[in-house]
Amino acid sequence: MKTFRFPLLIALAFLAMLSACKKADLAPVASTTTQTTTIPKVLAQAEADVTITLPQDSIQLTGKSGNTADVVVGYLWSQISGPAEASIVNEASASATAKHLIEGKYQFQFMIIDKDGLTGVDTVGVTVKAANVTTLDLSPNHNPYEINIAVYNGQDATNRTSIEEPLCAWTINSLPITTRNLLKFDLSSVPANATIISAELHLYSDTIPKNGDLINANSGADNSFVVQQVATDWDKTTVNWFNQPAGLTTNQVVLPSTDQPFLNMNINVKDMVSAMVSGNVNYGFKLSVQKEVLYTSRIFCSSYYDDATRHPRLIVKYVKH
Repeated sequence: MKTFRFPLLIALAFLAMLSACKKADLAPVASTTTQTTTIPKVLAQAEADVTITLPQDSIQLTGKSGNTADVVVGYLWSQISGPAEASIVNEASASATAKHLIEGKYQFQFMIIDKDGLTGVDTVGVTVKAANVTTLDLSPNHNPYEINIAVYNGQDATNRTSIEEPLCAWTINSLPITTRNLLKFDLSSVPANATIISAELHLYSDTIPKNGDLINANSGADNSFVVQQVATDWDKTTVNWFNQPAGLTTNQVVLPSTDQPFLNMNINVKDMVSAMVSGNVNYGFKLSVQKEVLYTSRIFCSSYYDDATRHPRLIVKYVKH
């Protein structure tokens, strides 16, 4: 077997080189330490996650910088996820508003930008819960607050127990008669601060009319009719054509003319009912054909009609607060 021996001088040189390398590894590098600077972190802080309940459909989004050393030059709110696209108002500010939210879970991102162009982000979750909706279904029988106010040949012809709501301008024995209708429902169970989600007035054509041409409920070249909120209180026992309350044009609903002989109606009266409830001014509805010219009619069943399923019906959906 051959044995290799390093000359002594070569061995000593090798050990000296190893020692120098170890010292170099342990010694601090002065140049690197003196050139490193600590860059403060840019921190964005959004508010905590929140939960709201419909009909509230908007929320304020608030954020700030979590680093007092930051000089913030810009903000940006954006939507990351959600059941539908929200509308963000003032998205380029620390305080924005997310609107038109629907039921579901949303996530919004808050970003800040400092003077050095560095950015930081945080997120906030918004949960939108379904509204706790109460439904009020009103269809009274023999409603004492359902009255036909009429004038026949210049004389009052008000009828308080008619089986019909005849909205018309016609003739009887060649003499003119004009009929309108007052209709009031009991809304006292709805809290004044409730939010009205919807309100529909359902009217049903009388298929065997006792007024008009006695054949068709709807007649006339233009038989459009109007539903208004009654402006002032009235007495069910004394109201007549000559002391009838006025109707408000605000929030009134005009129903278009029809050439169909019979047509049931579902009328959106949400704005009128909201005003009645919030202002404690429930004086009911006033109905009339829009143009009271002869031989024009829209004839509906009243609460005195034999078939209760065809009585006037008001369905109100609302949320308590």
